Amino acid sequence: MDEPLRYSATVRPEWIDYNGHLSEPYYVLVFGDATTALMDRAGMDPGYREATGRSLYTVEAHVRYLREVGPGAALEVRTRLLGRDAKRLRLWHELHVEGRLRATEELMCLHVGPDGAEAFPADVAAALDALHVPGEPEHAGRSIAAVGRGEVRRPST
Repeated sequence: MDEPLRYSATVRPEWIDYNGHLSEPYYVLVFGDATTALMDRAGMDPGYREATGRSLYTVEAHVRYLREVGPGAALEVRTRLLGRDAKRLRLWHELHVEGRLRATEELMCLHVGPDGAEAFPADVAAALDALHVPGEPEHAGRSIAAVGRGEVRRPST
């Protein structure tokens, strides 16, 4: 697959914070809905989840908030599958408004069932592999930079 998966949503009035922009938790909500869209596309749809008790569980996430998003904005999330192994899946989401990148989220997800982590079934694994996009975005794999290395640094006055 050469094109990322796409998920669309519109900013709701209740998602707006005291600064008049999309509030922090709603970026993650929209990214979560994009992850669900990927699950549905790969065969882990509501029927699969109900019949097997299996789904994806996020074990690590890194969100970058790059630009504000205003009320009523049309959101487009582009999702790339960066890699997987037997039980884990690494995803990259990009949130765009009017073609401009506003936020990213990188996820490490674990395929879980009633008894804990489980390998992807063969058909789901094949569907995921078909969604893989080679290469990585420039900022994938980065962590938050250390500040102060254990001591509090105050700005000079």
